[in-house]
Amino acid sequence: MKLFYSPGACSVGIHVLLEEIGAPYEAVLVNLREGAQFKPDFAGLNPKSKVPTLERDDGTVLTEYPAIAFWLASRFPTAGLMPSGMDAQARALEATDYCVATMHMQGFSRMFRPANFAPSEADHAAVKARGEEIFAKGLGLMDKALAGREWLAGTYSFADSALFYVSFWWNARLQKDLPGNVAAHFARMNARPAVQRTLKAEGLA
Repeated sequence: MKLFYSPGACSVGIHVLLEEIGAPYEAVLVNLREGAQFKPDFAGLNPKSKVPTLERDDGTVLTEYPAIAFWLASRFPTAGLMPSGMDAQARALEATDYCVATMHMQGFSRMFRPANFAPSEADHAAVKARGEEIFAKGLGLMDKALAGREWLAGTYSFADSALFYVSFWWNARLQKDLPGNVAAHFARMNARPAVQRTLKAEGLA
């Protein structure tokens, strides 16, 4: 397998899952700042021009964080990333999708790419503020979801990698406090050897 990633991007969560699994893979850096995602070599692999992108052993390519995370958890059951039972699996997908589609794409994207939401620079401050509001609300919902439990689906699963990367952005990148249960979850994630190896490999330790 090949994981196409950018250091500290949302692909860091998929990187963690691959480290948890322990199967052979190659991590291929895509320099987003230099526009490598739009160049023919990568765009030919993933026309969406974004990470994470996973090239599987048979040469087929899988894109989109929830799909890659779900496939890895299903493909490598001994890693213990797939919750037991349909309800827990649905909860894991629910949390993953919310972290990616709402907290990341609606919240964080507004904070860091306001021009994508408002062409007028005069509106950018309001766009950023709205993004922070969406993200903070998401953290509150994740905090409630973790009440009385260590992991989002009850047991450690692929969903925890998604909450990890948005928590990393908020806490490690923006230096903002996480709510209590999310902060405890983030500490548990940082204590996992797979997370430590990933952060070191991406130069984020």
